[in-house]
Amino acid sequence: MSYNDNLKLVEDKISRAVARSHRERSDVHLVAVTKTVDVAAMEKLYDLGIRHFGENRADVFAEKVEAFADKPDVVWHFIGSLQTRKVRAILPYTRFLHSLDRVSLADEIEKRATEKMACFLQVNISEEETKHGFNAEEAIAFVKAQNYQHVEIIGLMTMAPNTDDEQTLHHVFQGLKALQQEIEKLEIANVPCHELSMGMTNDFEIAIEEGATFIRVGRALVEEN
Repeated sequence: MSYNDNLKLVEDKISRAVARSHRERSDVHLVAVTKTVDVAAMEKLYDLGIRHFGENRADVFAEKVEAFADKPDVVWHFIGSLQTRKVRAILPYTRFLHSLDRVSLADEIEKRATEKMACFLQVNISEEETKHGFNAEEAIAFVKAQNYQHVEIIGLMTMAPNTDDEQTLHHVFQGLKALQQEIEKLEIANVPCHELSMGMTNDFEIAIEEGATFIRVGRALVEEN
């Protein structure tokens, strides 16, 4: 299928999931994960109306930002594991960081940032050994102890297990939603925690049903069949 067909199919799935969960389409932001495609492919998505793009490698991210320098309406998301030494390179261009997974990274962002950086705290809600991030207890402890001026925790992010078991997926996303609500109620300065970044190509419909406000979709948008 063409990129246009892909986007129509994704939008249809989003609309149906939004309807099932009695939400509004405007509640859900579609982030096109473009780590596997080049600038030309991204331009096709841009021409179809996509404005939120997610990248996971600092060097490629910088190249793509430069290529889209004449398109100020593009919103850049950094979604991959970020080395502290690469913070300075990506910070000026990143609107949303989805992978704040450790204290040392938060410290480096605070050191380098000149204005607030919208961050999702990465939570390994399923506690898989192969995944990065805070567990639920660590996440709560972190937000209670933080005293940053530039690191703003706007929400939580997780990656669900690679499974077709819908019950498992619902359980994981429900867990992140519950944690988000728990942190939100603490009303901590610089930790509004209103947002949820969860759901990818295989599971974004379930994520939307469980409260996702940002979904990170790559393959479903950029694969050409």
